[in-house]
Amino acid sequence: MPQGMREMVVDSVRVHMLSTQHVVILREADRERYLPIWIGSWEAQAIAMKLQGVEAERPLTHDLLVSILGELGVRVRRIIVSDLADETYRARIVLSRGEDEYDIDARPSDAIALAVRVSAPIFATDAVLDRAAVMPEADEEERLSVFRDFVNSLDADFGPPPGEGGSGPGSFDVPLDDRPREDRPPGERRPDEGAQG
Repeated sequence: MPQGMREMVVDSVRVHMLSTQHVVILREADRERYLPIWIGSWEAQAIAMKLQGVEAERPLTHDLLVSILGELGVRVRRIIVSDLADETYRARIVLSRGEDEYDIDARPSDAIALAVRVSAPIFATDAVLDRAAVMPEADEEERLSVFRDFVNSLDADFGPPPGEGGSGPGSFDVPLDDRPREDRPPGERRPDEGAQG
C-alpha cells in the first residue's frame, strides 16, 4: 500500500430525497471508517450498475474508456482520492503501460466508476480521511446514531438501467439535523452540506 494512504472499498451508492443528490460511500478496507463523496446522478448510476452486475445495451462512457485503455495496452494501477479543497474532492488515476507510469487528474466519481470496472484498488490519502471521514466510536452512541440516520436516509434504488423506462431514482423523506452548524461537533455535516466529488 502506498505510504500515507488507506485502501478503500465501495460500500454503497445512494440518493437522498431531500437534497436529490447522490453519494458514493467508501469504507476503509480494514476498519469502520467511511468517506461519503457527493457525486452526479450519471456517475452514481454508472458505479451502481457495475456493482449490481447490470450491463448496458451499449457501452457507457466509462465502459468505452476501459475498452480504449485495453486496446492501447494501458493498465489502471490504482485510483486515489487525493485532496479535498473548497468542499470538492480531487482524485488521481494511476495508469501504466510497459515501464511507464502516468498520473492523471480526475473527479473521484469518474475514477471510482473506472476502478469498479477494472477491479483496480481504491485509496484515499490520510489527509482526506482525517478531514472528511466518519468513524463510529463505540463509546459515542449518539455519533453512531447520527451516522446511521444519515446512511438510512439514503436510498440505493436507482430504478431500471438506461433505455428500459422507469421513473428514475427512488428515495424517501428524512428530517435533516436542524442544529446550527456552530452547535454541531467539528467536522459533522448535514447530508446536504457534504463535500462534492
